[in-house]
Amino acid sequence: MPVTLYDVKPKFQSLLRPLTRRLFDLGVTANQVTVIAMVVSVALGVLVGVDAGQRALFLLVPVWLFLRMALNAVDGMLAREFGQKSALGAYLNELSDVVSDAALYLPFARVAPFDLAGVGAVALAAAISEMAGALGPMVGAPRRYDGPMGKSDRALLFGALGLWIGLDLRLPDIASWLMPIVVVLIAWNVVQRVRNGVAAAASIRP
Repeated sequence: MPVTLYDVKPKFQSLLRPLTRRLFDLGVTANQVTVIAMVVSVALGVLVGVDAGQRALFLLVPVWLFLRMALNAVDGMLAREFGQKSALGAYLNELSDVVSDAALYLPFARVAPFDLAGVGAVALAAAISEMAGALGPMVGAPRRYDGPMGKSDRALLFGALGLWIGLDLRLPDIASWLMPIVVVLIAWNVVQRVRNGVAAAASIRP
């Protein structure tokens, strides 16, 4: 099985547990954290995309992607460990991830050698990947996070690209192949999620 950044998530959560406890004590809810993360992601995506010529703005992308990963871990722990699970929260969690990912990826379409077709295909493939993972519980399997190029891996990739572009370094022409390669890797993870979800559901059924 491919190793992904999701494999280190438990250690990351342990580091964030004191902060999560503090937020809970302050009355912050998981749904509030989820919505705030989505709103900031969309706002940042619009800011960077509208003024993509200001390449230094791309430096905000890796910073926010790291903070967003932390917030995603925090909202999950608030829901699971502090009794804040809800049907609305489940919807918000899945939908906000897809919206946030698209908002943060699409500005890269304005940086050569990338284009809207390539970056848009990644955003679409990412949405399908998250759908494939979220459908697990519908067939009686756990939510799937199989890689490669799951959410955390994509955050690392686009964070690195944001840093490179923000430092005003030129992307080589061969980088035009990067987005198609990412789409292929995401397609692989969709297959993995469906296959493993079906197998898990079959093993659970009596």
